[in-house]
Amino acid sequence: MQNNWLDQIKWTADGLVPVIAQEEGSGKVLMFAWMNRESLNLTIQEGKAVYWSRSRNKLWRKGEESGNEQIVKDMRLDCDNDVILIAVEQRGGVACHTGRKSCFYQQLQEGQWVSVDPVLIDPQQLYK
Repeated sequence: MQNNWLDQIKWTADGLVPVIAQEEGSGKVLMFAWMNRESLNLTIQEGKAVYWSRSRNKLWRKGEESGNEQIVKDMRLDCDNDVILIAVEQRGGVACHTGRKSCFYQQLQEGQWVSVDPVLIDPQQLYK
């Protein structure tokens, strides 16, 4: 399979592209992460989200430890070819390592960040 579609992406100087994961159906933004060419190729091949962890400097299969995989249902590239949006089926009901549905659970209220979404699964249960 030729990878011409990969060449159309505007990668960062580090060879990465930002990716937004959105829940299929509800449209809720679940998380933001990075992919490189290899992780994006693996995502397409496996049908599950595979990201590039900058902090660990390695491939990161979403749910490899927690079991909360993201099954990719649709993938879009923005008009500038530099951001990818994936619609996913979020297995296990949580996308965030804090045990919340979404990583975007803090809301700015009167100059302070306030956690407004509940913890659905104790993180200690997700990562044993």
